[in-house]
Amino acid sequence: MKKIFTISALAAAFSLQAQFTVSIQAPADFKDQDAILYTLNGSKDIIVTKEQSKNNVWTFKYPKNYMGMMKVYFPNSNNTFNFISENKNVSVKLETQANKIKDIVYLDEANDVMSKLQEGSQKKELILPALAQIKEYYKDNTEFGKALKTEINRLSGSSSGIDQTQHPFIYYYNTNYSKFLSGDASKKVTQDEIINFIDKSNDMLETSSLLRPILVSYLNSGGNTNVTASVDKLLDILKVETPRGQTVLSELIDIFDVYDMQDFKDKYLNLAKNLKCTITDRLASTLKSNANVEMGAVFPNYKFNSPVNTAAKSLQDIKADKKVVIFWSSTCSHCESELPQLLAKYSDLKAKNVQVVGLSLDVDKDSYSKKIAAFPWVNDSELKGWNSTYVDTYNVHATPTYFILDANNKIISKPEHVGDVLEYFKLK
Repeated sequence: MKKIFTISALAAAFSLQAQFTVSIQAPADFKDQDAILYTLNGSKDIIVTKEQSKNNVWTFKYPKNYMGMMKVYFPNSNNTFNFISENKNVSVKLETQANKIKDIVYLDEANDVMSKLQEGSQKKELILPALAQIKEYYKDNTEFGKALKTEINRLSGSSSGIDQTQHPFIYYYNTNYSKFLSGDASKKVTQDEIINFIDKSNDMLETSSLLRPILVSYLNSGGNTNVTASVDKLLDILKVETPRGQTVLSELIDIFDVYDMQDFKDKYLNLAKNLKCTITDRLASTLKSNANVEMGAVFPNYKFNSPVNTAAKSLQDIKADKKVVIFWSSTCSHCESELPQLLAKYSDLKAKNVQVVGLSLDVDKDSYSKKIAAFPWVNDSELKGWNSTYVDTYNVHATPTYFILDANNKIISKPEHVGDVLEYFKLK
C-alpha cells in the first residue's frame, strides 16, 4: 500500500507541476462573456476549453505539458489574439475600444520576450532599409547623421541582448524560422535538410505554426523536380503510419487544395483514405471535411444564423430544383468581379427554379449589409470570417467557392469560377 501511495503521490505532484494557467484581463466595458482557448496542431486550431468571464477575467487551466502557439477567441465580438506557452503561467492584459482589441500587454516573461523579438524583427525588415537610404543624404559628423548611425547599428544588432536559449519555444521558433523561412538567399536549404528537420524535430514542430510554410518551402525548393517524387520521398521517410506522417499528409492535402493542385490533392487524399492503420484526429478531420464536399455527397445541412430573403430555417429547407451555394466575402476582390455577373443572370436562374445561397465570411456587419442589399438571393453570415463554422464543414479554403446541388442536396458540380456556374446552366 505504501508503494502504491508513493507512486500515486508522485503522479499527482507531476500532474500539478505540468499544469499551467492562462489568465486574460479585459476592461470593464468589454462586453464578451465567453472565451475559447485553442492549441495548435500543424495549421489547425484545436479547441481546448471554453470559459466565462469573472469580473472581466478569464482563467484557463491547462492540465498537460504544452510548448507552442495558443489562441484565445471571443466568439460574440469575433476578437482573437495569439500568444505562446512555454509550459508556464501566461498572463495577458487587453486594451479595448468599442469592444474590439486595440492592444495586448503581455505580463508573463515568455510572451513579453517573444513580443519584443517580433517587434525588433519587423523594424529590421521595414525600417532598417529606409534608414539606410536616408543616411546617404547626411554626413556622419552631423547630429542627425550620428543619431541615424546609432539607430541603424541598434537595429542591425542581435535581439537587444535577449538570451533566447532561456526560452525553449522562442529559441526553437526563431532559430528554425531564420533557417527555413527568412527568405535570405544565403541560407538556402536543400530538400534533404528540410526532410531531416521534419523527421527529427521534437513536438514543437506541430505547435509552432512553422510546419505548413516549411512544407510549402519544401515543395518550392525542388524547382522543376517532380512533385510526386518529392512528396513520396518525404512521406516514405516519415512513414504515414506515424502521427507526424499523418499530420504532414493532412497539411499537404490542404496545401494542394489551397493552390488548386487538384491531381495531387486527389492522389494523396486517396492515399489517406486507404490507410489501414489507426488514423489520428488530425487526419480524420481532413478526411471528414473533404468527404462532406465530394461529388455525389449530400451537402451537410446548415442552420441559418440571420438569413435574408428567405423564411427557411436551414439550407435544406430551401426547395428548388437546384441550388448554387457561394462562400464569399465583401472584402474579396474576386467576389467583387464575379458576383455581379451572377446577379445579371439571377432572373434567368430563378426561371429555371435555381436558388442561390450566399454564405459570407465577412466580419464587419456594415460592409456585409451594404453588399447584400444588392443581392436578391438568400444571404446569411455568422460575421466571424474564417472562424465561421462552415469553413471546416465545407472545406472552404478560398473565396469565392461554389457548389451546385440538386433537389436532394447532392453535390452535382463544383465550379471554379462564376463563368463555370453560368455555363452549367447554359446562360453564358
